[in-house]
Amino acid sequence: MLRIFYESVVASAVLFAVACWGSRLRLLVGFRKWYYNLCGFNKLGLMRDDVLYEDSDVKEAVRRLPENMYNDRTFRIKRALDLSMKQQILPKDQWTKYEEDVHYLTPYLEEVIHERKEKEEWMKK
Repeated sequence: MLRIFYESVVASAVLFAVACWGSRLRLLVGFRKWYYNLCGFNKLGLMRDDVLYEDSDVKEAVRRLPENMYNDRTFRIKRALDLSMKQQILPKDQWTKYEEDVHYLTPYLEEVIHERKEKEEWMKK
C-alpha cells in the first residue's frame, strides 16, 4: 500500500515538473516572439540576419552567399529603405514572421570567424 502511494506521489511530482518546464518553454518562446515583433525590422520585411552590424566578418560572409540568397537580401534591404523613406510599413500579411525567419547568414559567418581565428593563430607562430 505504501509503495503504491509512493509511486503515485513520484509520478505526480514528475508530471508537475514536466508541466512546469513545458510552461516555461512556452513562456520563453512567447517572449521571443514578442521581442521579435517589438524590434520592428520584420514590419519592413527584413530578417534578423539582414540587420546585423556589417563588420569585416559579416561583409565577407555576405560576399560568400549564393547569388539567389544575396539577391533576396538586397531586395529586402532596398524595399526596407524605400519604406523607411516613405515612413511606411508593409501590410501585416507581408511582415516577416518569427517562424519564417531563417538565419541564412549564420553558417557563412561562423565559417568566416573560424577561418579568421585560425589565421590569427597561424600569425602568432
